[in-house]
Amino acid sequence: MAARLVMALGMRLLRWAGVLLLWAVVAACLAVTIVPRFLDRVYYRGEPTGHFDGARFFNPDGETAAPPGGGNRASFLMKRITGEGDAAWPSRVPVRLAKPAARVEGQAMVATWVGHATVLVQTQGLNILTDPIWSDTAGPLGFGPRRVTVPGIAFDDLPKIDLVLVSHNHYDHLDQATLKRLWRRDRPVIVTSLGNDSVIGQVGVPARRLDWGQRTVLRPGIEVAVTRNHHWGSRWFTDRNRALWSSFVVTLPGGNLFFAGDTGFGDGQWPREAAALGPVRFAILPIGAFRFQPGQMGTDSHVGPPDAIRVFDRLGQPFALPIHWGTFKLSSEARDTPPRMLAALARCSGIDPARFAPVAVGSAVTVPALGAAPRRLDEARLARCATTAEVTALP
Repeated sequence: MAARLVMALGMRLLRWAGVLLLWAVVAACLAVTIVPRFLDRVYYRGEPTGHFDGARFFNPDGETAAPPGGGNRASFLMKRITGEGDAAWPSRVPVRLAKPAARVEGQAMVATWVGHATVLVQTQGLNILTDPIWSDTAGPLGFGPRRVTVPGIAFDDLPKIDLVLVSHNHYDHLDQATLKRLWRRDRPVIVTSLGNDSVIGQVGVPARRLDWGQRTVLRPGIEVAVTRNHHWGSRWFTDRNRALWSSFVVTLPGGNLFFAGDTGFGDGQWPREAAALGPVRFAILPIGAFRFQPGQMGTDSHVGPPDAIRVFDRLGQPFALPIHWGTFKLSSEARDTPPRMLAALARCSGIDPARFAPVAVGSAVTVPALGAAPRRLDEARLARCATTAEVTALP
């Protein structure tokens, strides 16, 4: 009797083991089919071009595949997580919140830095927002770098937004939660480059996707042109460069608005291409997240202050707002190193410091009208300035 019970129990266990094994095989087959598609999202399909090989986008002026600062990606990520060798950042920086006007009419132009690459530009009765992020962290599922400055405009104090520019799909620039809130509230026109419309569409938000060199009409006399810059894109480990990165020109009476997005210097010709669309009155330029090893002044994908000044000069030295610093800790330089270095380099190289907006998060600046063409930058002099003790001593 006992032997029969043991045998029956053994048979039952074998049946359960067989069922579990069958389900394991099914799960493995599903994983082989589904997981790669989940990890390697295809955001765009189209014919090959000078910057798209039929599967992934690339910088036609060449690019460096290695992580900034050298080494492999695992060591780079570990250093970013641990902050090894980084200058210390404050956990919070106080911000005086702005309360913008509902509209700014005519050729008057007012810009308010919300933080990181988010800027509110008001002119011609339009409210324009760049790379909006109101989330507290920049990363998937609530992980990633945490803000040290709250947004300079409370979301509920934002005026009705007419146009949103989204430069690429990194989490600190394409924030789905913020875009969803903006769409539900204001139904703005959202313009982005190829493939990012798919990422934005994941939360039910439509966007106009354009390739480099293409334009869309916002209203008579005002257009948005998607222009080249030098960067890369990814939301996950294996979807690298499935969507395109870009800068933007908004053509406006009285001078254009240029938003550089997130960019390295590359061949340095893309600012001239943007300036060829008309005189730039106001430029929004990144200056931070440039140092990943001691003494570094820029990376393949992020300009530091020296290259930001070169971009500024090749745009025609417009009035400029330095962004992409001081909100999320993305690199190893001190929080205030980018603006301090920019100011030192401008003084040393003969750039009028009044051409750069002296603003903090949450403060507004009135953009001056177009003026006379300035004297061109001496890049050799700028290079010498970058070696001075005042600049190299900055942490």
